[in-house]
Amino acid sequence: MVARGWAVRFRILALVAATVVAGLGLPALTGGAVADALGDALYTTLLYLLVLLAVPRARPLAAAGLALGLSFAVEFLQLARIPPVLRIVLGSTFNAPDLLWYAVGAASCLLVHRRFRRPGTVRG
Repeated sequence: MVARGWAVRFRILALVAATVVAGLGLPALTGGAVADALGDALYTTLLYLLVLLAVPRARPLAAAGLALGLSFAVEFLQLARIPPVLRIVLGSTFNAPDLLWYAVGAASCLLVHRRFRRPGTVRG
């Protein structure tokens, strides 16, 4: 059972790496608004995968909700006066349309996860 848990985490870690590579490669493939929108969706995807990395048995709906909530929290933190060093990580400019793309990312993760879940696992 322990080995299976590590196998699941390894697959999730591979998806994390692929998501980071996709996010970094996006500006080279497309630019402007398309790259920004897809980057926002990938940001929430990364958070979704990190939630699953921490709690592999998390229900897809709970993981998507947490990832979306974290994405929204980071976006709204940009409205606050945060130290300049944190702006590197959290961003510096609130952009309301980003919220839509975070929701698209979370919904995509939820749909894909539900589609590819193993039979007999808990739904959610």
